[in-house]
Amino acid sequence: MTNEAAEETNGRTLPATSWAVLGLLSFGEELSGYDLKKWSDWSLRFFYWSPSFSQIYSELKRLEKAGYASSRMVAQETGTRDKRVYRITDEGMTAVRRWAREAPVDPPVLKHGPMLRLWLGHLLEPEQMREVLVQHQEFAEKMRRRAVADADGAREEASWAYPTLTLKWAERYYASERDLAAAMLDDIAELESARGVAPAPESAPAPAPASGEPGKRP
Repeated sequence: MTNEAAEETNGRTLPATSWAVLGLLSFGEELSGYDLKKWSDWSLRFFYWSPSFSQIYSELKRLEKAGYASSRMVAQETGTRDKRVYRITDEGMTAVRRWAREAPVDPPVLKHGPMLRLWLGHLLEPEQMREVLVQHQEFAEKMRRRAVADADGAREEASWAYPTLTLKWAERYYASERDLAAAMLDDIAELESARGVAPAPESAPAPAPASGEPGKRP
């Protein structure tokens, strides 16, 4: 790696998304871009980032340029065209370890679409506001179940102990989002009652908590 490339990709300027991809490689396995996309969908998407394939490959190119990752072509057993796989380098492992230990931790930034709509409730019909919250309730329960399933799969690998803890966090987070949506529905009903608005018709109950299906490791 040249001094110029090092300057462009040092720990201060490399974006957090690059560190996330390098972090996926830090578990020691040789992975294709497709593998990295699957692994990110099994873990990172619950709390940080759900990258597209183009984003994955863009970050891999950046990491190779920095000397933090290397790649090679390997033949596939199916007889299809060869695929490129990536592995973290010693320099990359040193860099991501230093970043994880020393870089400032950014506070989470919440961008909550359903709450933005509720904030604009004076522009909506009451039933529209309820529908937004019911849909969010269903989404949160779906994500909670997925986190449970993926955590079950991740437990098979001892090296994924800490990613499994983040999946447990995701389970609790989405359970909280589901329950907060239910509480907001009650708040809307109370507000409408105080204003003399007719109550909403009975709707199907929210999805009940479930253990989820067996999943895969992140």
